[in-house]
Parts: sequence; C-alpha cells; structure tokens
Amino acid sequence: MESGPHVIALPVLTVEAPLSSGQLRRPEWLKVRAPGGETYVRLKQMMRAKSLHTVCEEARCPNIAECWGAGTATFMILGDVCTRSCGFCAVQTGRPLPVDPDEPRRVAEAVRQMGIRHAVVTSVNRDELPDGGAFWFARTIEEIRRLCPGVTVEVLIPDFKGKKEALQLVIDSCPDILGHNTETVPRLYRRVRPQGKYHWTLSLLQESKRQGMRTKTGLMLGLGERLEEVVTVMRDLRGVGVDILTLGQYLQPTPNHLPVERYVTPQEFNELRYIGLELGFEHVEAGPLVRSSYHAERHVAQS
Repeated sequence: MESGPHVIALPVLTVEAPLSSGQLRRPEWLKVRAPGGETYVRLKQMMRAKSLHTVCEEARCPNIAECWGAGTATFMILGDVCTRSCGFCAVQTGRPLPVDPDEPRRVAEAVRQMGIRHAVVTSVNRDELPDGGAFWFARTIEEIRRLCPGVTVEVLIPDFKGKKEALQLVIDSCPDILGHNTETVPRLYRRVRPQGKYHWTLSLLQESKRQGMRTKTGLMLGLGERLEEVVTVMRDLRGVGVDILTLGQYLQPTPNHLPVERYVTPQEFNELRYIGLELGFEHVEAGPLVRSSYHAERHVAQS
C-alpha cells in the first residue's frame, strides 16, 4: 500500500526533551499487578519440571500475569545465556551450555499440556553456533506440529548474523508467523544492540516475505529516539513487506541496563498505531505494555 503526504500530516506526537533516569517516575499506566494465581503457579511448576525457559520470565515481561493467567507463554529455546550484550535486555550474557537435543520435544509436550492453539518460540542469541541455532528452531517447529496437530506456530528469531542459509532452515520449516525484532532506530543501534546491524534486520524480513512468510517485527520506545526516526523505520519496514508491527515502552530491567529516556504516553502510542495502519501494516499492536508476543494469537487469526 502506498502512503501519501497525508500520513506525516497526521496529528504529531508531543516529543519531550529526554530526561535523566533519576528524574523519571513510572507513570500510572505502567503499573501492573504482580503475577500469581493458580494457573500461573501451575505453569511455572511445569516449566521448571521440564527444565524449560520462557522469555516471559527471563526478560521480566510486564504482561506475565495476564498471559500466564490465560494459559499462554513464549518459550525460549537454546538455554538462558546469550552470546550478545544488548543494553536493554535482562537475559544474562556469557558462554552458553551445549545445546540440549531433547529440548524441542519438551517444548512440544509443554504446548500440548497447556492446551494452547498458538505457540510462540524465541531464543537467546547463539553466535557461537555455525547456524546461530536455526536448526533447533526448525526441530522445535517440527516437534510441535508432530505432537500438537492444528497448533499454529510463531517464531521470534535472531538475525543469524545475516546468514541466509540459516534463515532458510527456519523458512523451510514453515512457521505461521516469522518474527524478528528491529528493537530501535538505526542511530541507536551501537548503544542499544551493539552486535546487531539494521541492514541484517531489514534483509531478513525482506527475504522472509519474498518467500511467502507472514512477517512481524517490534520496536521499543523511550530510549532516546525521535518521532521522525520512528516513522522512517516504519516506512522501511513496510518497504520490505512487514505485515505486523508491535510498539511498546522500554522499561529498564536493572540499574546496569540502559536508562529510560522518557515515558511515551498511551495517546502517543495510539497516534503511532494510526500512522502504522495508514502506512499499510495489517496489524499494529501499540501501547506502553505491548511486547513482541502480546496478543500474538490474534495476529494469526487475522491472516
């Protein structure tokens, strides 16, 4: 869908000058209830019994109470130690353990036990592996399909350092949605995701779309980006055919991570959602607490 000048003429966001983290207080709209309840406790026990990890826990997702309470979770394969040191991420960095070859089967069993219809699978970065872990994404998709016929599968993959043969392994396993997060605007890549490259992200999403994948990506806001930079990235993403966009507020996981430069208001997220739809995204999930897998099952339902 081509966009005209009217898109930029929409009511613009009120972009404040960045404040130091010491001046910022978390606003009311970012307060969520603590995780708990019978379903949450049961799922947590099941994950530990199967030695599985979820990005819900590792990344300290603010929606864990809502999603786990509804019986959904995003599985994180290839262990819980990442080879990269992104400034925003709570997952620990270091030297990972060897890949567990039984992990795909255990993930599939957990999906079956949870009784979910849409499974989301992501991973840490495993740059020490020749294919970045792509083979294990494919194996996990195969196991879910084998044990859970009818379940749709979404993957949120790393950039595989731009290796097309690694991406092809995932594409050939035919996930229902192929996601890879852009995370931030190009100007901030060196600070936010120093081992990533913006052109790797665009190339991965473009090639996936070229081969018929339903593609998805996400951005965090509040790291010092400017409105015009966000809109430019949105245009770039539509230019490579991305179908689904998520926009959420960055939250500093620990004092050792990048500070929040500003809190984007719910009204501003609504404005960005409108701009995204005008640019041609099929679905835009935008809000302070939105994360990559938030309401993921709805994105499949719209395909």
